Amino acid sequence: MKKIIVLLFALAISILCYSQTSQEYFDKGNSKIQLKDYKSAITDYTKAIEINSKNEFAYYKRGLAKAYLKDYSGAILDYNKSIEISPIYFSVFYERGYAKYKLKNFKDAILDYTKAIEINSNVANIFYERGLAKYHLLDYFNAIDDYSKAIKINPKFKKAFYNRGLAKYYLLDYNGAIDDYNKAIEINPKYEEAFNNRGLVKYNFKDYNSAIDDYNKAIEIDPKYMIAFNNRGLAKVDLKNYNSAIDDYTKAIEIDSKFEKAFYNRGLAKYYLQDYLGAIDDYNKAIELNSRFDNAFYERGFAKNSLKDYLGAIDDYNKAIEINPKYAFAFNKRGIAKIDINQKESGCSDIKKAIELGSTLAKENFKKYCN
Repeated sequence: MKKIIVLLFALAISILCYSQTSQEYFDKGNSKIQLKDYKSAITDYTKAIEINSKNEFAYYKRGLAKAYLKDYSGAILDYNKSIEISPIYFSVFYERGYAKYKLKNFKDAILDYTKAIEINSNVANIFYERGLAKYHLLDYFNAIDDYSKAIKINPKFKKAFYNRGLAKYYLLDYNGAIDDYNKAIEINPKYEEAFNNRGLVKYNFKDYNSAIDDYNKAIEIDPKYMIAFNNRGLAKVDLKNYNSAIDDYTKAIEIDSKFEKAFYNRGLAKYYLQDYLGAIDDYNKAIELNSRFDNAFYERGFAKNSLKDYLGAIDDYNKAIEINPKYAFAFNKRGIAKIDINQKESGCSDIKKAIELGSTLAKENFKKYCN
């Protein structure tokens, strides 16, 4: 009997050491995560799991380490295992939702965020993240609802105000968007994105000078903010300040030489200055960067048309229509170019197609050229 008691005691000591060793590896992993040594942390968490396969925290933390390394699929597998062992921790659902969000699996991300909220509804960031996922699904109304819940929990949540403004912008609630951008700026007066987006709303109101003021402020905060330079250029074009607009587009291109829209927009400004060859050079660059840029083909055709290169223009209109078969403007302009080279029947057929696609201008051209 004494021998059995000794054996049982020895077994208890063995189990205790076994558990302590798993905990030790877990603690080492935590220390390495703090040092941002994620690969070594994964090694330690893996050892902890090998010793104790029911350690839900080790699976969770290993998932976090993988997520830090952008291995979101691997992270999800670990979060799955942690939830399988113990489905009670909101952080695991939240982090799994975030990993799915990063993989653009927005619908499943929303399900995980919702589960996390069911467990703990007092964390503003979960509502915010769920709002982002809904925004990417173009569910702007429900995204706004989630941003609002995040703001109710944290009234100083500048990103929630900013993104709520963005959702309102896409719902054409421009006044509501400005109110939210104002609030975001009030919380953080150095919030360049909020200044830029407020400028966009003012631009849509055709308040170009006020929009430029906001773009100026965004650029003052971040002198490398290429999008603000591009947007300021757009406002200057509408004020017919073409040379200054070209300067802004050029600055945006200096910041990012692959900014296709800046090349395209600079091409438009040059066209307005009747620098057709310069415009074509910029459209060429935009197309080089994006071979599916239908508007760039269309505008290049427009510039060639102005140089009386009708065949070259037709080639570009053909390409624009190939990319976008419902491009009414391209059908209309191709029709006129064909008429200019004595292909009236085919040209009028194109103009008729543009009318079918809803072009009012094409109706006028049909009366002018085809009756």
